[in-house]
Amino acid sequence: MKIDAQLGGLYPHLAAGMARRMEAMGFDAVWSFEAGHDPFLPLMAAAMSTEKLQIGTNIAVAFGRSPFAMAQAAWDLQQASGGRFHLGLGTQVRAHVERRYDMPFEHPAARLTDYIRCLRAIFDNFQNGTKPAYEGPFYRFILTNAAFNPGPIDQSHIPIYVAGVNPRMCRVAGEVADGFHVHPMHSITYLRDIVRPAVDEGARMAGKSVDDLDLHASVFAVLGETPAERSASEKQIREQIAFYASTPSYRALLRHHGMEDLGKQLSQTMRAGEIDKMAAMVPDKLLAEVTISADYGQLGPLLRQRYDGLVQRIATYYPIPNDEPVERWAAVVKGFNTA
Repeated sequence: MKIDAQLGGLYPHLAAGMARRMEAMGFDAVWSFEAGHDPFLPLMAAAMSTEKLQIGTNIAVAFGRSPFAMAQAAWDLQQASGGRFHLGLGTQVRAHVERRYDMPFEHPAARLTDYIRCLRAIFDNFQNGTKPAYEGPFYRFILTNAAFNPGPIDQSHIPIYVAGVNPRMCRVAGEVADGFHVHPMHSITYLRDIVRPAVDEGARMAGKSVDDLDLHASVFAVLGETPAERSASEKQIREQIAFYASTPSYRALLRHHGMEDLGKQLSQTMRAGEIDKMAAMVPDKLLAEVTISADYGQLGPLLRQRYDGLVQRIATYYPIPNDEPVERWAAVVKGFNTA
């Protein structure tokens, strides 16, 4: 197993220093995310300021960009990093794709499958000069010329990860991707009994198994050395769990734990604008299923113990604050690696 971290400070001029600190802490990779900032620009800064640290997106919104635009960004990052880049893709939700990005969303699982196949065709053209002849149900790549081809690079295979929660998207990852980003809103039983079998089902369609993919889990970790620190961390995580659980996309997890009605109640509370009430609605039972609680000395061994045999990569959900001592997290990484 590898231990990774989320890349905070997503302004590029901050990301470079953050990535250097993560490398000094001993992390295997850092992952950017797409929210208030573009996910690729900070990774370029990270690539240029580190030597061994792997970099990746968790996630870039696929449907917000054409496959060709996505391929160009990924190719440049792979070349700049010397083959350290991982392209993590997600679909986002219909409302944001259609009303924020103003892009189509219908049949997201089938669309993402086609998107990734089109990406592979574009990468093949970049590396080998193959004729652009990909025509799928949603995307096509049938025209280019030498001016738009960046040319071959030394390490042309860019691992593609798919992010998801529900079984259908897990099957997409198994069929066409190299890895899967397990959503932080997960439990060990959901990961073991729902996610991995669904990834395996998709993988077998392509002559593989779930063990041929890298699964990466972001983990809600209630952290602190004192009761006050743990309480503040728990409050932040309860708020995030309540937000995710209010979205219909996460009903499968709640249903798995017999809590589907909670999702409906949280959705109603969200629509009523009573956001300040939502965190208190998260039951302790759900909190215990989807989080770990530890001090920093316990964190590394607990992560390895909890996820051993289930995933290949792991990271805590929140970025490490920029003022955190390097030594503290270096000890976490060491504890993880020696557990």
